Amino acid sequence: MADLTHLPRLPGRPGRPGPPGGAGVSGPGTDADDAPDAVLRRLTARQGRATRITHTEHLPPRAGRHAEWPPGIRPEVTAALREAGIERPWAHQATAARHALDGESVVVATGTASGKSLAYLVPLLSAVLEGSEAPNGRGATALYLAPTKALAADQHRLVRELAAPLGSAVRPAVYDGDTPFEEREWIRQYGTYVLTNPDMLHRGILPSHPRWSSFLRALRYVVIDECHTYRGVFGSHVAQVVRRLRRLCARYGSEPVFLLASATAADPAVAAGRLTGVPVVEVADDASPRGELVFALWEPPLTELQGEKGAPVRRTATAETADLLTDLVRDEVRTVAFVRSRRGSELISVIAQDRLAETDRALAHRVAAYRGGYLPEERRALERALHSGELLGLAATTALELGVDVSGLDAVLICGYPGTRASLWQQAGRAGRAGQGALAVLVARDDPLDTYLVHHPEALFDQPVESTVLDPDNPYVLAPHLCAAAAELPLTDGDLALFGPAAPGLLPQLEAAKLLRRRTAAWHWTRRERAADLTDIRGGGGTPVQIVEADSGRLLGTVDASAAHSSVHEGAVHLHQGRSYLVRRLDLDDSVALVEPAAPTYSTVARDVTSVSVLETDLVVPWGAGRLCYGSVEVTHRVVSFLRRRLVTGEVLGETKLDLPPRTLRTRAVWWTVTEDQLDAARVGPEQLAGALHAAEHASIGMLPLFATCDRWDIGGVSVPLHADTLLPTVFVYDGHPGGAGFAERAFHTARDWLTATREAIAVCECTAGCPSCVQSPKCGNGNDPLHKRGAVRLLTALLSGAPDPGRAAGTSSTG
Repeated sequence: MADLTHLPRLPGRPGRPGPPGGAGVSGPGTDADDAPDAVLRRLTARQGRATRITHTEHLPPRAGRHAEWPPGIRPEVTAALREAGIERPWAHQATAARHALDGESVVVATGTASGKSLAYLVPLLSAVLEGSEAPNGRGATALYLAPTKALAADQHRLVRELAAPLGSAVRPAVYDGDTPFEEREWIRQYGTYVLTNPDMLHRGILPSHPRWSSFLRALRYVVIDECHTYRGVFGSHVAQVVRRLRRLCARYGSEPVFLLASATAADPAVAAGRLTGVPVVEVADDASPRGELVFALWEPPLTELQGEKGAPVRRTATAETADLLTDLVRDEVRTVAFVRSRRGSELISVIAQDRLAETDRALAHRVAAYRGGYLPEERRALERALHSGELLGLAATTALELGVDVSGLDAVLICGYPGTRASLWQQAGRAGRAGQGALAVLVARDDPLDTYLVHHPEALFDQPVESTVLDPDNPYVLAPHLCAAAAELPLTDGDLALFGPAAPGLLPQLEAAKLLRRRTAAWHWTRRERAADLTDIRGGGGTPVQIVEADSGRLLGTVDASAAHSSVHEGAVHLHQGRSYLVRRLDLDDSVALVEPAAPTYSTVARDVTSVSVLETDLVVPWGAGRLCYGSVEVTHRVVSFLRRRLVTGEVLGETKLDLPPRTLRTRAVWWTVTEDQLDAARVGPEQLAGALHAAEHASIGMLPLFATCDRWDIGGVSVPLHADTLLPTVFVYDGHPGGAGFAERAFHTARDWLTATREAIAVCECTAGCPSCVQSPKCGNGNDPLHKRGAVRLLTALLSGAPDPGRAAGTSSTG
């Protein structure tokens, strides 16, 4: 990742020096008022906020452990390091470099700001420098893959600083969609360290591999940064892109070593091996120093408002985070607020700017939003302002979580649990990156998982992070990559092992679809269009919908086709750079949403209705008289309306019907059934059954991200009192991606723990009849009706009493 922690830090607040000489741990600052616990006390002293903190965790500072660079590192590289103030590496950096020099692929899985970049850059720079002595000046090259453009751009800036004493021997260059065409040919011919992203590798580099032949022939190292982000469908696509890269490298006579960097994750070597397809050595013993971290769990208060069905309404995490960001900026505490959605980042920045302007207009201009969908020049300007210290506060999506090296930050606000513990620690680690003390605050949303976590801190602080879930054998993922591989080079039977066991069975289907044709001993791509355009590796699918200002024709941004029905439907509120727009019309045929400037006092949330049919049952486990199943399903859903919610309070103002076509999805699901005897044991009668099932479904969807590396919006669910395929009361939870993403499979194998946590989350909630903190869902197409909270608790209790022993959780195969 782009965190060369040993490089000199950027200017921050006065009196906040960086670590001396890049070693050891500095204190939280020379002023006791700057210490993170003092900053937290000031936040809680205002407006009677002390009761909103449910837990405070103090992580003490940690001293670093040094080592020596392994033999084989060029002396010019170690001299450049000394010039940057780095005398000796941390022990994990030296260990990773040794594996790289020995030709072993390695994953560095240590904490944020632990210097993972240096661990792979040192052997990489040494190899490139050595290769510069070849007759063509390009005897060794390296490729860098980042999940975001911002991270690649920041890594480029940092590697140029570090490699400056090496002269022109190391020629780093960014190659992505923003690279001017006149620069691209130079990069192909002369670049020695090319920094890009999986999308550009998939669509640009691999299909044009003859033009990259000299680069691929000399490819020594492939860096995959922030590899824990490659999960679900996106991770499965990237795994196949990497296999296509390995195949072309072999064609040109190279066999690159993979160097991966990851936030601390469970089984990093296993996950990295599944991503790359090669054995990977794990380096996870973090030897870097760390400043004190004060981590507070924060629950917004209940309001006097009533929500759906009279449920109590908690103040929104967005409004609470905006208040905290405002106060921190007033105190000149450099802060990033991480928000889960683009809309949320815009809202928080607008609210903070308005409130700061009431007392100091100059401070209002030092707060901004940062999210995906901005134009390249807008992103770069914000990154420069953050680096320079011109910005004091930033409301950002995960586009920044993995992006710019923001040394000098004092605090991080996390608006809602980000979906995984790995992401939580990644975001929290953005503050204090220069070694000073830091404050992190998780502000809970009105959501079952967030509510559970702020009242069960052990689930965050005492549990290991999740395993990365991806499924490269998903046929919806694999099929287009087989076509792309055949278009790059005819696909032989000897190539199929590289792509996994499902590949041979897909080839006849691709031939029947007239995508591939077998000639002699190889499969060939048959069409004129580009095979790489068959799939969007981000999982969006289809042509992105352009968001266009109706009167001026100005392009504001884009949204994935799969999200258009719910985000840019007619009447939706769209935010861009702090300005509000209303969607006038959504044209699905032309993939355009026309918007007009507006100033609504509300936000909009889409509602849909869903049905599920079982296609195939792969695994079955008896749960008492009922069953727990996993298999293939077809989901049909349709956006039917949208709610208008008042800004800040979240109060529902009304609902508007929509007429949009249905969408179908073939995917993977986990489902459980209950019998009449189990219903009798749970004292759930016919009049309560639909509400109890519905409440259990909502809560289980909300809790699954604690056990699988997914987001609530990556999965969906349906509950039916009598399902046509199972002939029993049934609850389904399914992956929201074609072919599945591995989340439902993970749910099946962790069902006992998952449903136990679900039951507890409902039972401990202080409401009486159900609320957004336990069983109400923000995306329920039925308006959260019916729901029966107490019936759900009794139903889950009866279900769990028949749960099998953990050893039987693997299930048995079935073709029902």
